[in-house]
Amino acid sequence: MLTFLIIGVTVLLSWQAFEKPRLLERLILWPPAIDRKRQYERLLTHGFIHADWPHLLFNMITLFFFGRAIEPLFAQYLGPLGFLLFYLSAIVVAILPTYLRHRHDPSYRSLGASGGVSAVLFAFILLQPWTLIFVFFLPLPAILYAVMYVGYSFWADRNGTGNVNHNAHLAGAAYGVLFMLLMEPRVGGVFLQRLMSPSFG
Repeated sequence: MLTFLIIGVTVLLSWQAFEKPRLLERLILWPPAIDRKRQYERLLTHGFIHADWPHLLFNMITLFFFGRAIEPLFAQYLGPLGFLLFYLSAIVVAILPTYLRHRHDPSYRSLGASGGVSAVLFAFILLQPWTLIFVFFLPLPAILYAVMYVGYSFWADRNGTGNVNHNAHLAGAAYGVLFMLLMEPRVGGVFLQRLMSPSFG
């Protein structure tokens, strides 16, 4: 499955980047390298390296559970590589607002798969809004988690909380929803129907 392939490549590259600072510096999103050296691949490669093992594990565990659930749908509509296309494009699209905001900031750096993973998570939530998601071992309906996730990300992005790229989380979430609706517009109707009929089974 493509989800396993993505996880395998991400874990391998992240692990290597932990051990080799020069590799991390070559793959990380650093705006001047894109503007001055035309290293546009950094818009994608930053999504395959992480700050540390907890950062990597959280993203990959989320991708493991929700990527496997929605991958068959992308294969049905876009062919066997459909999910890979969706995930890679999500990494790029999710980081674009951040890149444009920090385009002239040589001190800014960003890394991690969170933008792509957010797209996967919200694509799943659009299909199964009442599925229980365990957050710190507490079960929450997926739609409630989505509202909390978006609300907190907006707040944290405005207040500059921590070193987390909340803007990429928001952009990835929006892209996941829009991609699904463009791929299959009927998903919107299914979402509304399921939203009005709560079921936790």
